Amino acid sequence: MRKKPIVCGAMLIAIVAVFALLSLLPSPVPADGFKQTVWSLLPPVIAIALALMTKEVYSSLFVGILTGGLLYANFNFEGTLVHVFQDGIVGSLADSYNMGNLVFLVALGALVCLMNKAGGSAAFGRWAARHIKSRVGAQLATVALGVTIFIDDYFNCLTVGSVMRPVTDKHRVSRAKLAYLIDATAAPICIIAPVSSWAAAVASYVDDGNGLLLFIKAIPFNFYAILTIVMMLLLAIFKMDYGPMARHEKNARETGDIFSGLETMANTADENANPKGKVIDLLFPIVVLIISCVIGMIYSGGFFSGATFVEAFSQSDASVGLMLGSTVTLMITVVFYLIRRVLVFSDIMACVPEGFKAMVPAILILTFAWTLKAMTDSLGAGEYVGALVDASAKGLKVFLPAIVFAIGCGLAFATGTSWGTFGILIPICLKVFPLTDPLGIVCVSACMAGAVCGDHCSPISDTTIMASAGAQCDHVTHVNTQLPYALTVAGVSFVSYLIAGFVPNAYIVLPIAIVLMVATLLVIRKTRLAKCA
Repeated sequence: MRKKPIVCGAMLIAIVAVFALLSLLPSPVPADGFKQTVWSLLPPVIAIALALMTKEVYSSLFVGILTGGLLYANFNFEGTLVHVFQDGIVGSLADSYNMGNLVFLVALGALVCLMNKAGGSAAFGRWAARHIKSRVGAQLATVALGVTIFIDDYFNCLTVGSVMRPVTDKHRVSRAKLAYLIDATAAPICIIAPVSSWAAAVASYVDDGNGLLLFIKAIPFNFYAILTIVMMLLLAIFKMDYGPMARHEKNARETGDIFSGLETMANTADENANPKGKVIDLLFPIVVLIISCVIGMIYSGGFFSGATFVEAFSQSDASVGLMLGSTVTLMITVVFYLIRRVLVFSDIMACVPEGFKAMVPAILILTFAWTLKAMTDSLGAGEYVGALVDASAKGLKVFLPAIVFAIGCGLAFATGTSWGTFGILIPICLKVFPLTDPLGIVCVSACMAGAVCGDHCSPISDTTIMASAGAQCDHVTHVNTQLPYALTVAGVSFVSYLIAGFVPNAYIVLPIAIVLMVATLLVIRKTRLAKCA
């Protein structure tokens, strides 16, 4: 048992040593202490490394936050405390966008609790049992629902999780696999959907009003998102898994242990479900939620003040829209259940604190993740990476798509944010290439794909955290089991962007990328079968 702290300590020393050596290299921007140097990436690297090694998310994130505070304050005790707690934790919670997301989470948690209490989830599970007959069907149904809900990644994660948990549990699909399917149909779907909060975010980084048009042109080159969908389908159809996921799936399939012993977030529907519950008690709130969230988003973008639908979506505030949509849905659902008499008022009100409690782990992790991002931003990590890209972009135009993809992956992985990565890299790409240059479109798409890939892999990403919450799966388990799959797609995407640098034509490169993805999985499958033989 003593070996684990020793290994963790050795790893941390090695990480710090590497950063010390890198700091000796000339910085591309004027340095201010530890700011805008390679040291600005140390806090998230430490947090991620500790989370993967110790399996403790809260303490790992806090150590990363503390490291950022120390570097920012140049190891001054008072300055560190002020920066960590006042500028970091309090500042993150005081941010209106973050607080709107927390309200959305609480409302959605209460809504999920209501649907379970009313018997809607159990009724849907009974309906699905009659129509979905296999593990393959359960996984494909999860993918189909995730693809359908493309408005926002938060909304996607928690809605797909609450709807599909009874179905996947019945067919012995592990919670780790469910979390992967949820996560892989959240950000990867939103980043190729023109009507989504992500499209609005990307469009906002283009100054001349052509942001949405650029986003649409970049969709066929978003290899990571498209290949992730291809991979999910092939994994389900081929009935194959590899890496840590294979053990979880084997446990679920053979023993029925869908948690592989880690039932820390289990909150399945009550076995003694409300006998009055019907499928409509699940479908009605979800349909209302979708409609309300869309209306809330276009309202926040000024649709009811004269803006067109596209304009309203491009300038919408996803936090405001989702907050309004979820709270309105919660109120409508309460009235609906009272009219149907499936629940009495006291039971309905009891679901509000219950739903809040169910979301506490996700809220705590999100708060720490936002604070860690604040530490990284205050140290100028984005400016440091952006300067590195800008300095090397001029002479590597043909290889730039692959380079931008790799840097986007690393930056989003370290900071846990896709949108911040967009804001750093897209303006740089547009400085190197005009909008009319096909290679510029490929580079912008590579930036979006890399940001989503890093966000998909990162344990401090809010989308990754939401996928764990939606599946009610142990967070570190989700990260460990998902990582090999995400890295496989990332490797194929990197090769595809190398090809696209020479042939910036989606009609040629996209089919090649899909063939490479299929071939890679077939090789992995054949290798696994050979080992088992």
